[in-house]
Amino acid sequence: MASQENSTGSVGGASFQFTVRSPERSEAGGPLVFATARRARAAGLEALRAAQSALVIDCGALGPTDSAGLAVLLDWLSEARQAGRHLRFEHLPDDLLRLARISAVDGLLQQGV
Repeated sequence: MASQENSTGSVGGASFQFTVRSPERSEAGGPLVFATARRARAAGLEALRAAQSALVIDCGALGPTDSAGLAVLLDWLSEARQAGRHLRFEHLPDDLLRLARISAVDGLLQQGV
């Protein structure tokens, strides 16, 4: 399957990108902040719905992330659980994990559902 890229907003010239590599694998990159969160959420949910049973999202290219970005990742996990699908994140950036640690959800992000 060819990759499908979906630009989901921009911050200071940098845009959040969600790229579907296959039904089971996607990549998230760029800023995941309040300004990009709504459209990023939609892109991730679309990929989750297209996944047959499991989805891995590589987060290695994420840029700045704030609490709205963290909420997007947690929402993706919640939606996956409700849909009976597995979701796992790879290569979570250290700054995102620090933010998650403050909210005591770092284990959930690292484990997935």
